[in-house]
Amino acid sequence: MSLRDFLSKQFIDVIEWVEPEDGILAYQYPMQDREIQNGGKLTVRESQAAVFVNEGKVADTFMPGLYTLTTQTLPILTYLQNWDKAFKSPFKSDVYFFSTRLQTNQHWGTQNPITIRDKEFGAVRLRAFGIYSYHLMNPKEFYTKVSGTRDVYRVEDLEGQLRNTIVGRITDTFAGSNVPFLDMAANQVALSEKIATQMKPAFTDLGLSLDSFVVENLSLPDELQKVLDQRISMNMVGDMGRYTQYQVAQSIPIAAANEGGGAAGIGAGLGAGVAMGQAMMDAVKKASAPSGESAPSSGGSAAGTAAAGTETKFCLNCGKPIPTIAKFCPACGQAQP
Repeated sequence: MSLRDFLSKQFIDVIEWVEPEDGILAYQYPMQDREIQNGGKLTVRESQAAVFVNEGKVADTFMPGLYTLTTQTLPILTYLQNWDKAFKSPFKSDVYFFSTRLQTNQHWGTQNPITIRDKEFGAVRLRAFGIYSYHLMNPKEFYTKVSGTRDVYRVEDLEGQLRNTIVGRITDTFAGSNVPFLDMAANQVALSEKIATQMKPAFTDLGLSLDSFVVENLSLPDELQKVLDQRISMNMVGDMGRYTQYQVAQSIPIAAANEGGGAAGIGAGLGAGVAMGQAMMDAVKKASAPSGESAPSSGGSAAGTAAAGTETKFCLNCGKPIPTIAKFCPACGQAQP
């Protein structure tokens, strides 16, 4: 080395790194035309780690603390450099800093619905999303498998890899759980814990530690959600007889409006609605009655006044069935035309 080259070099006494912004996982300390002095200081702050790389090989790793760089603190590098005794001259080495603090509020989600087999609904397509957090645990592993020799490696550079890994594991978890969709949606905390347990080895393999994993929402595509809503509605109705009564009650105002104006139209509409309701209820009762038994006929005392086979009409006031020849309604006393 010429005197000019020697004078042009800069010798490093202190090596340290202060994170300028969020989202940096790995940072290469600038070493161009610079060499490290024997006895130089290395400062590694809390939530950091440092790695010395010699000729492409990972040498010594340092966790938080203040270090004096000697053969005692650089045993692996000393071995690689064949330093038998304390080195006297400055040396060249690549130094990488890593951020080991928690990376929070990382989002994951299924870009496309996942198709799974469900016990209750058969094959369904499922969407899911949530958040997770992690931190860099093994700098050497992370450098070797992920960040490499890049000057800066950011959280966003790793985001796609982690998200796709999560979605892949979630697909396996859902497919192998044999848990119905409704039970999954009702137990998202337990589901989150199960997925986290299966995800941790994948993170560890990259030198990371998965600290939390949350399933915020499970949902079906819109068209399947409509079918589920209809099924829930039918389950809530329960008794078909009551459901029929409800439907009849809803249809009476419409029937009355369509029968014409005035009291006669309203009365006729009410009569038609009640008759339709009674017919529907009789049909339901007959369908639910045991074989060989006939369902009891509907109608009260007013209905009993109309003998079997006699022609009937409906009261314009209360809608009860009455004989055609009756001038007054036996139930309410209203005069009939």
